[in-house]
Amino acid sequence: MSEHRPDAILRADPRDVAAVRACLAEHGARLTVDEYARVCELLGRRPSVVELHVFDTMWSEHCSYKSSRPVLREYLPTEAPHVVLGPGEDAGIVRFARIDGRSVCLVLAHESHNHPSQVLPVEGAATGIGGIVRDVYCMGADVVGVLDPLRFGDPDGPNARRVRDIAWGVVDGIAQYGNALGVPNLGGETVFDATYDDNCLVNVVALGVVDEDGIVRSRVPDAARDEPFDVILVGKPTDASGFGGAAFASERLSEEDAVERQGAVQVPDPFLKRVLAEAGRALLAWVRAEGIPIGFKDLGAGGISCAVSEMAQAAGLGADVDLDRVPVAFDDLPPEVIACSETQERFALAVPARVSERVLAIYNEDFELPHLYTGAGAAVIGRVTREPRFVVRHRGAVVVDAHVDAITTGIVYERAAEARPRVMPTRRELAARREGTGAAVDPVADPAPSDDGPAATPEAVRVRLLEMLGSINVCSRAPLYEHYDTMVQGRAVIEPGRADAAVQVLVPGHRVGLAVGLGSCARLGAADPYAGGRWAVIEAVRNVACVGALPVAVTDCLNFGDPEDPAVFHEFRESVRGLGDACRGLRVVEGDDHGVPVVSGNVSFYNQSATGDPIAPTPVVCCAGRLDDVARARSMALAEPGASIVLLGALHDRLAGSEYERRYRARGGRDVPEADLDAETARVRLLVDAFARGHVSAAHDVADGGLLVALAEMVLAGARARSGADVDLRGALREAGATREGDGDLGAWLFSEYGGVLVEVPAPRADAFLDAARARAVECVVLGTTRAVAGLRVSLPGGAFEVDADALEAARRGALEEVLYR
Repeated sequence: MSEHRPDAILRADPRDVAAVRACLAEHGARLTVDEYARVCELLGRRPSVVELHVFDTMWSEHCSYKSSRPVLREYLPTEAPHVVLGPGEDAGIVRFARIDGRSVCLVLAHESHNHPSQVLPVEGAATGIGGIVRDVYCMGADVVGVLDPLRFGDPDGPNARRVRDIAWGVVDGIAQYGNALGVPNLGGETVFDATYDDNCLVNVVALGVVDEDGIVRSRVPDAARDEPFDVILVGKPTDASGFGGAAFASERLSEEDAVERQGAVQVPDPFLKRVLAEAGRALLAWVRAEGIPIGFKDLGAGGISCAVSEMAQAAGLGADVDLDRVPVAFDDLPPEVIACSETQERFALAVPARVSERVLAIYNEDFELPHLYTGAGAAVIGRVTREPRFVVRHRGAVVVDAHVDAITTGIVYERAAEARPRVMPTRRELAARREGTGAAVDPVADPAPSDDGPAATPEAVRVRLLEMLGSINVCSRAPLYEHYDTMVQGRAVIEPGRADAAVQVLVPGHRVGLAVGLGSCARLGAADPYAGGRWAVIEAVRNVACVGALPVAVTDCLNFGDPEDPAVFHEFRESVRGLGDACRGLRVVEGDDHGVPVVSGNVSFYNQSATGDPIAPTPVVCCAGRLDDVARARSMALAEPGASIVLLGALHDRLAGSEYERRYRARGGRDVPEADLDAETARVRLLVDAFARGHVSAAHDVADGGLLVALAEMVLAGARARSGADVDLRGALREAGATREGDGDLGAWLFSEYGGVLVEVPAPRADAFLDAARARAVECVVLGTTRAVAGLRVSLPGGAFEVDADALEAARRGALEEVLYR
């Protein structure tokens, strides 16, 4: 922290490279020398200490999107007839349903908290949940659910202890905050791979519900042009926690930094957040009743400087803030800390000055915030100005004076992109590396493959199936679901783990349902980033269709390495291009060609240690879907004997990015599964219509682990009802062009991923379902039937094998529990 007077202009001449570098190092700024010169150019002078920190924060990748903005604008479709608000504010909003004559909207937000969670797993993950919940809440919505896509390193590699500690801490942090907040967990993903050894990924999604006429924007209202508006800060007193957090999230993470930058991680308080939420509901009810326009924004990355400057800039206006009026936890906080700290549980409001006293009274008197937490409360800290400048004062001096556009959008890069092949190591190669370092292979977390040969016989396939079910990336996720509260709020219809998507009632007492599912495939993206982006969208869309819901919108969180590396930026550009093409190509609404819009998202760069490789390209997509009647939703559980088991799609042997490749194959190479968007569109439309007609009693996407794993999961989900499956795959293998009996690796066909969707169709509905599939030109094949025996029987070239449900469950149980709790 600086010893300079806050209004002092820095001495470093932008033409003196050595002086600039010394100045930036002295103040802990991550700006480059060229960026410092750009700041001087925009200001028409050298910056003050506080201005340096404001630009350092606001020009970080986390806040400015300086590298990603042009790519996102070029490739992502963000408009559709039902989109109310696309990317640009705290969350996106779509019209979702009409209920009792009201237009009810869905609010979606997606964020990352990767670096903080690597450094302080519990606090990092908890504040990630807290921030994303506030983003949705600030749009005037009731938060109805969260999801947590997670990525961790190799749990039995050289960094096993640290990987396991991070995994446990992240899960604990999510549970601590989410459960205390009273928001249900609607699911997630947990993937372990060595690419995340030095950089875990903690992505978070939040969803909310709001009447369209009750939407609040995270910007200054246009009414501020005609009457005075105040800026009000609400919540905890500002402290030094999270100072520099945005810049911290926009740099490579070294082991030394991980210790030094712990102060850049915010400190959560979910119980204060609940009180703030209740007070906010009272405020929103009052302003809606009175017709009072307000702006409402979460103080996340960049703190006061980010929230206030962005609110003003979005309206083409400015703001004048007095730091002396900011409630602080300590009297000696430097002005740059007050201006940029990311202290949790805070909001910024822009309200007409005529109602400021009443707004303060709601928080300070009606809900007694100052009595609940020392220093907490609401205070007027500034005003909106017609001149579009961001002015900050401290102890009578002006410490920041800059055009709001310079702060918020004053920098953009056209990064170089260059393709460079990347090959993800298989588990065997990692095991060999570990043996070279003396690290032990954990036989429980991910059992060693049985042999080096192909799965050429039914018995070999049976063994491989049990091994695949025990793989760390396929095994039961129950230890996670059991840790989280999935039932709070009483909306749940299908809980996480029972289907490809969770389903809940949108508004209690009504039949309209919300389904949410995720999609991501980093190992596939490492082989082909364009394919990885496409398949992430397809998988998320398939998942909601597999519970009968019509996909309406997606959000994305784009996790990559250093964008200054041309190879990384190529992966980013291609992934986004693939994602955008998939969203445009999936025209899932009958008679409408707008595709599936991207309404919100996040970009997380610099997921790359100072000494290691960048993470594999990891775009994570969340899809929201609508059910007109939640009674039509079905899980993946086989439901009744005598039903047909139908594969919508065809078998293939393209293994790139698959769990089977990771465990058994020397290389899957760049042999990625093909994605036919017209076929996927037809498949989704068929599923939605079939659910609506009652033709489907269970459905499951063929994803992680492939066809046989998907079948086993359907059997296990239906085991309590004593439902099993008897399938004959000889015809499907022959039709797909698989090798002759006893020759080659049947596993390549039976464990390849993204091959289609498995559907259970009741016997009386089978003909009608197959006719509908043919009418839509959906490729399908009847694999077999369900039976009243809880197990799986599979006929293959050369014979058959059978595994009972107990053996399947024993194989699938325990690996994740060992990682989290041992």
